[in-house]
Amino acid sequence: MPKGVLCEVNNCAYWGDGNLCNAKEIYVVSHHGKQASESKETDCKTFRPEK
Repeated sequence: MPKGVLCEVNNCAYWGDGNLCNAKEIYVVSHHGKQASESKETDCKTFRPEK
């Protein structure tokens, strides 16, 4: 599991106590395959809705 990865998306299946991400891996992509210059131009593909 990645250490110290913070997440505030509390409806994600990997969201944990202290706003820590509990996913084994993190996958982040830039929009439309272009280089990102700001965080808002990226998406977390690791997100899975909490059941």
